[in-house]
Amino acid sequence: MKVLVYSAKEFEIPYLKTANNNKHQLTFINDALSSKTAMLSVGFDAISIFSADEACFITIEKLKDFGIKYIGLRSVGHDNVNLRAALRLNIKVANVPAYSPYAIAEHATALLLAINRKIIASNWRVKQYNFNLNNLVGFDLNKKTVGIIGTGKIGNVMCKIMNGFGCNLLGYDIEEDEDLRNHYNVNYTSLEDLCEKSDIISLHVPLNTDTHQLINEDLISNMKDGVIIINTARGSILNTEHIIDGLRSGKIGALGIDVYENEKEIFFKDHSLDIPDDDILMRLNSFPNVLITGHHAFLTEEALTNIAETTIHNFNCWSKGEETENELTNLIESV
Repeated sequence: MKVLVYSAKEFEIPYLKTANNNKHQLTFINDALSSKTAMLSVGFDAISIFSADEACFITIEKLKDFGIKYIGLRSVGHDNVNLRAALRLNIKVANVPAYSPYAIAEHATALLLAINRKIIASNWRVKQYNFNLNNLVGFDLNKKTVGIIGTGKIGNVMCKIMNGFGCNLLGYDIEEDEDLRNHYNVNYTSLEDLCEKSDIISLHVPLNTDTHQLINEDLISNMKDGVIIINTARGSILNTEHIIDGLRSGKIGALGIDVYENEKEIFFKDHSLDIPDDDILMRLNSFPNVLITGHHAFLTEEALTNIAETTIHNFNCWSKGEETENELTNLIESV
């Protein structure tokens, strides 16, 4: 099978090549998929895309015209793909449903610890041989109340990590996990109650119509003063303007994010020599109590290995005329 790999990153190519083991003809390009770059897929059987690629209705139609039969996502999230259009045009789509929940949950924990204990500020002072400790006071995580919004694969691991710190855990999910309730003392409650009682809130839900801008001014107004919010899920789960208002007022004590709602044209690229033109991101970056990483929570050896192996597995199944258990278009067909 001839596969065009869009948005190929230098760090992932070796893993994809190893997993492929010369089974398929992989071509790697830096370009992201869009309606304008869809024409690059002419002559290929399949494409592989990343979370920042855009497979909207128009793009899907063009891919069909260019002979693409399969789309393999190198991510869990698939909100960037119009699955109904793919189903209608008989293009099969599959994702990587679970590459490493530990990578994401551990990164969320790292953001929390770095923010709370002022690690970045402290290190910056030391590099300048300033060992003054003023304004570096944090707090013990032990006995603090942590609200986990979304207790699926990643949220499950986050609950276990926070339980290890001795935190009181509140959970919110449409499906409650009895194991978390019985063995890790997770108390499931309403979203409003979780926001009202939590000292720390960590987000681990997919982006859909129900979760788009889930954290808004109404929920923020009911949060504890000084609450810490961590988001390693999807940027648009937060209403960023409302978050900024919360930071300004002091209602939000700190924010740690690995995702950003307008990241599509920004993340995964070097803009260090450009004049910033994203006002919202500039404002976020101006707060000393905001820590932003560039969507690299997934960046561990284990996760990259699993992503590559599952991606190639999906293409292997399709090349043999078989279905893969990771097909997303099947899910659309069944609802």
